[in-house]
Amino acid sequence: MKRSMYYTWAFSFSFKMAELRNRSAFFEFAIEDKFIAGMVLTGTEIKSIRGNRVSFNDSFCYFSKGELYVKSLHIAEYAFGTHANHDPLRERKLLLTKRELRKLENKIKERGYSIIPLRIFMTDKGYAKMEIGLGKGKKLHDKRDSIKQREADRELRRNYKDL
Repeated sequence: MKRSMYYTWAFSFSFKMAELRNRSAFFEFAIEDKFIAGMVLTGTEIKSIRGNRVSFNDSFCYFSKGELYVKSLHIAEYAFGTHANHDPLRERKLLLTKRELRKLENKIKERGYSIIPLRIFMTDKGYAKMEIGLGKGKKLHDKRDSIKQREADRELRRNYKDL
């Protein structure tokens, strides 16, 4: 009887991880649509993600033979991994429904659209998911507008804080 109570307690522990965001994506691109995709990962990759050891620098998504992959997403090697450790920059397959894949592939054929990784998060079941965004690259004047908007919002928050 005591053993079953311990077993229930041990596995009712919920693991909360801070989500990893690609902050530069919102500055560089105007995001029009967002999708949640599963990721095909190895054991050492998931352990590194849980340790927040991911870098989005220059990462992007592309289609190959009707499947979506993410490239240049750096997941650091797991510190306690053995010879079976993963390659940090390997291409990782993303899992989406056929309808979502077709929609993305048709949009990509239009000029100027890109698929960008926006964030990585863990579900309640412990699966790593990636939010990807369909967007167009911003021009220099659009980036300036973003900076002005951000500074105006910051000023408003300061004024409200003083009240």
